[in-house]
This record gives sequence, C-alpha cells and structure tokens, in this order.
Amino acid sequence: MARPERITVLGAGSWGTTFAKVLADAGNDVVLWARRAEVAAAINETRCNAAYLPDIRLPSTLRATDDAAEAVHGAGAVVLAVPSQTLRENLAGWQPLLPPEATLVSLAKGVELSTLKRMSEVIGEVADVPMEHVAVVSGPNLAKEIAAEQPTATVVACPDHDRAVALQHACSTPYFRPYTNTDLVGIEIAGACKNVIALACGMAAGLGFGHNTMSSLITRGLAETTRLGAALGADPMTFAGLAGLGDLVATAMSPLSRNRTFGERLGRGETLAQAQEAAHGQVSEGVKSCSSIRQLAARHGVEMPITDVVHRVCHEGLAPAPAAAELLGRERKPE
Repeated sequence: MARPERITVLGAGSWGTTFAKVLADAGNDVVLWARRAEVAAAINETRCNAAYLPDIRLPSTLRATDDAAEAVHGAGAVVLAVPSQTLRENLAGWQPLLPPEATLVSLAKGVELSTLKRMSEVIGEVADVPMEHVAVVSGPNLAKEIAAEQPTATVVACPDHDRAVALQHACSTPYFRPYTNTDLVGIEIAGACKNVIALACGMAAGLGFGHNTMSSLITRGLAETTRLGAALGADPMTFAGLAGLGDLVATAMSPLSRNRTFGERLGRGETLAQAQEAAHGQVSEGVKSCSSIRQLAARHGVEMPITDVVHRVCHEGLAPAPAAAELLGRERKPE
C-alpha cells in the first residue's frame, strides 16, 4: 500500500500537535484540526501551539484549521488524537466526512467505560470500516520530549501489515523510529493498562516509597496486564516490547506523565477533586480506565490486584497507604 500523501490529525492537544509535527518533519502534507478557531489561527500565524507546546516551533508544512470537513478532505490517513472516553462522540460527528479508504489512526489509550471496547473497536464500529483500515500508534512517547526531538521509538499496529508499513514510512524521522506490529489487541491493552499502573507508581511515590517499590509495581503491573492481554487473544511477547514495557516505564517513572503526577498527588493525601484542580481540571486517563479495565478483567476471569486497588482508591474511598498494605499482604504464591 502506498504511503498516504496527505494526513489529517484531529485534535490539537499536546500529543496530537506533537504527532502532527512528526508527520510534517517526515515530509508529509499535514493538516491539524483544532476545536477552537483562535488556536488554529495562532498555529498558522505564529507556528506555535502556545497552550500545549509553547517552546516548540511547528513546521511550515503543517497547516491548522477549525473546519473538520476541510481538514479531512482528500486525506489518505486520519489520526484521531482525542481522549479515549470522548472518542465515540467526536468520531460520530466526523464519520460522514471521512474519506472511504483512509487509514484511521488512534492515538488514544484506554478502554471505553460504557462498552468495555478498545479504541480500535470503537473506531471500527462508529466509522463503519473494516478493522484492517484501523491502526494504533503506541510506545514510550511523552509528547514534550518528542516535540523537542529527543530520540524515541514507537509501534504502529494494524491488522493489515501493508497499511502498518505505509504509516511507518509516513512517520519516520531522525528522532522518531516506528516499528510495525499486527497485534492490535496487545498494543491497545498495554497502552490502556500502563496508565493505571502509572497511577499506582505515583501513589507509591507520594507515600515516600523508592525505586524497589516502583520496580515491583512496574513488574507486577506488567504481569497482570499480560494476563489480561493473553485472555483477550494478544501475543504475550507484545508486552515485552515498546508498547508494553517501554511505554509502562516511561509513563510510570516520568514527571512529564500526567498519570504518574496525578497518582503522586493522591499518594500525598489530596482528594481526586484536589488532584484534578492541580491538573488544570483534567482527570488522567488512568482514573477513568481503571474502572473499565477492572470490569473487563472480571468478565474474563483475570486477576488484576493493582488495577483493583487503584480503582478503589479513585472511586471507592480507599486510602493509598492501606491499599499498599493490602497488596503486600496478599497470599504468597510462585511468580
């Protein structure tokens, strides 16, 4: 399949804007859709998205608009860069505008609360396209570091290998190295669950725990994520890769991670509302997805103790310190 000549990114937040920059730096004609007209105008006039990436100059080959129909017209690939829990609503509005053969690319990481569907499943259903037309980009991809052109790698996953390769070529730059994969289930489960484990690591940091605790949470978090993925038909080896362990380490350890910093506030004793206020009104993806992932695990008979206590801290009033004690006091068993 040929590399798409024109690519649209719908969503001008930090990751959407950063990925649009990557695509432009890779030599593509890129259109970035922003919800607010003033944001699109500022990007076109100043080459900067001041609200999200104030220190980054955007390429001249990246054009912004607030008109969704104009944005997607003639696009060979349409990148969906909106939060997981709003994807369905947004995509329903865009669906009539989408070019029929375009590759639809998800940047969102989560499991939908109402349906327990992965993002690619939501896209296939709402856009009414075959799953072979849907791709996912996931990996250790903290937006601010990539926007600053710090080297990283990622995974482009699609059931259609040729589409994955075409998208791989479209987003390859000297600082951004994409690999391909056809295991959409594994890539998406890894991306959703790592936000929850990062919340747990943040809580542990807020409680004053150190690197041994973080390492234990990351490792056991990866184990429960792999169990869920395997139950859903994923390749367990996917979880040892960039979208699994790689993304988990970056999200769980970096102060640039919203899930990590949100969890740290909870660990220091702040309420969910206080942590949200400190995050400028934003709730981290993991706070929402912990509930849907917990339900998905229960549906498939998979034990996920870290996810369970994160859900109970966020939504049932369990304090982080007793949550930690509960995890440590679980029945002893072989690894």
